[in-house]
Amino acid sequence: MTEPELLTPDICIIGAGSGGLTVAAGAAQLGASVVLIEAGEMGGDCLNHGCVPSKALLAAAHAAGQAKQARRLGLPFRTLKINRASVARHVAGVISAIAPHDSVERFESMGVTVLRARAVFDGPDCVVAGVQRIQAKRFVIATGSRPAVPPIVGLDKIPYFTNETIFAATDPIEHLLVIGGGPIGVELAQAQARLGARVTLVEMARLLPKDDAYLVEPLRQVLREDGVVVHEGSSIVRLEKVDAGIEAHLLRNDGSQESVTVSHVLVAAGRVPNSDGLALEKAGVAVDGAAIKVDRRMRTGNRKIYAVGDCTGGYAFTHVAGYQGGIVLRNVLFRLPAKINPDIIPWVTFTDPELAQVGLSETVARTRFKDVRIEQLDFGANDRAQAERRTEGRIKLVLRANGQILGVGIVGPQAGELLAPWCLAIGRGLKLSAIAGLLLPYPTLSEISKRVAGNYYAPRLFSPGVRALVRGLLKLP
Repeated sequence: MTEPELLTPDICIIGAGSGGLTVAAGAAQLGASVVLIEAGEMGGDCLNHGCVPSKALLAAAHAAGQAKQARRLGLPFRTLKINRASVARHVAGVISAIAPHDSVERFESMGVTVLRARAVFDGPDCVVAGVQRIQAKRFVIATGSRPAVPPIVGLDKIPYFTNETIFAATDPIEHLLVIGGGPIGVELAQAQARLGARVTLVEMARLLPKDDAYLVEPLRQVLREDGVVVHEGSSIVRLEKVDAGIEAHLLRNDGSQESVTVSHVLVAAGRVPNSDGLALEKAGVAVDGAAIKVDRRMRTGNRKIYAVGDCTGGYAFTHVAGYQGGIVLRNVLFRLPAKINPDIIPWVTFTDPELAQVGLSETVARTRFKDVRIEQLDFGANDRAQAERRTEGRIKLVLRANGQILGVGIVGPQAGELLAPWCLAIGRGLKLSAIAGLLLPYPTLSEISKRVAGNYYAPRLFSPGVRALVRGLLKLP
């Protein structure tokens, strides 16, 4: 048997998704020798099955939704004819356009050695990948996650979609059952409804359970207007193939039951970290369930091995994996004790309207501080939103009495874009007065941020004491 070829890079990265590619590109451009191992598709879940195809599909769905919006503006549209094959080609085209940025060729041009093989640890400082044996100074595990498959009776007997398969669907979807009301489930439920399918969504808890309930309510209403039938506090207990399609048996938390017959099923019940098959026990790397255990410097129990992204079981977002990759680079290349700050992480659910949040929720903030203040404002108070008839939104600030911004949530048109100044403010520790004092163009949606910030200070600015001061100053010559 041929002995594996030995490679001795500075850094060996397992997984070519967002986190792994961030580390590989940064390390290589800073002069480190890098080996990148990927058994599947370059770009990971984000490029091939997640962010990129989902946002491409959502763009098509949002365009279809403009017919409803046009009617609000006095421009009645005829019913659109949806060609799912054309939509699938659009999604594939977007992936193809972005793929070169994550390609083997691009990373090899940076000097990265890319191995297309499955990696397995063979000790605390050694990985075997195909015919290569890699002994690196540092390792980074960035193996991502995969769709969770819930233990529903009969699920294994029927065909079903996950986020890894639904974007390639070209046949008509008459009635889609979405299992799971998290971001993936909600985004795809709305998208499929706007692309002509009947949609039933089932969620065990409430819609978007990790988001602020106050912000979720307008989105829930829009989903219903789009025709999505939402069952919250319910679970699927059995699925079975019948002549008319697939029969789903629902059990509500109050004990009542219901059955619904659908044509297709989408499983969107969360993600499972990809940590199996790596022989982590040989490397001295511990797991919590399937999640790789790391500290705030993204180090595992083996100080030579780091882990980033979905495989750590934290926030399953592309931008978080990239953020964590940057933390690893600062630790490994510059020997700086950089740590992640979970209190500054933003996230967006790309529905229409979008739902965006950054920082602490009101619930978490009240467990940490006694002087929490809340400021809220509906989009109906924004002139641009009124002009475009897009008033189904609201903004919520979570503050301390001294104006420290703890968290911000926005549901409304372009909420993800509107969140940017709040990400800056929270990340840099700016007070609310920095937002209240902004000079912004009129009329823009961004004025909603300035106005809600100004509302917080208005009671003090127009208080009897300040009014008395002004009257006194006006008496001066």
